[in-house]
Amino acid sequence: MSDAAAPKRYPDSAILLHWLVLLLVVAAYACILLRTNFERGSDIREGLKAWHFTLGLSVLAATFLRIGLRVLVWKTPPITPPPPRMLHLLSIAAHLAIYAWLIAMPIAGWAVLSAEGDPIPFWGLNLPPLTSPDKALADQVKELHETSGTIGYFLLGLHAAAALFHHYFMKDDTLRRMLPSRVR
Repeated sequence: MSDAAAPKRYPDSAILLHWLVLLLVVAAYACILLRTNFERGSDIREGLKAWHFTLGLSVLAATFLRIGLRVLVWKTPPITPPPPRMLHLLSIAAHLAIYAWLIAMPIAGWAVLSAEGDPIPFWGLNLPPLTSPDKALADQVKELHETSGTIGYFLLGLHAAAALFHHYFMKDDTLRRMLPSRVR
């Protein structure tokens, strides 16, 4: 593809999925944080936990869809003006870390529920367990899941800060390529 034919921004479907995944992640975080405001065993607390699980697994599904479309369909628009090579390599590493996190977190949550012997709710379905009940495994994976949740704040914050850095300091189109057309 020549530079003249290269797209200036991501396809609308890529933009939609990018922001949908963010919305799902924020909603999953909100559910698990809000649950602490309600008494253990209460319907609303249990409902927030169920929504956390469903939203987390939705993140997993949307992430796999994004990866598939990114590899098979979408063209990545070049950044204009092009960033220095080291910055580009850091960007690739950061995106790989975010994708790994978006996959690992829901799978860890699924593993926790499985090891606890709990149902795995997903939009009215109950998914099969990943492992047989095992309290020690559940505790270990739950600790990893919670620690990874904290890491997620930093990954997503770094991603947002990098987009703003590109926009305001590098003065390139990194951020504008992923904004909905009405916002740019």
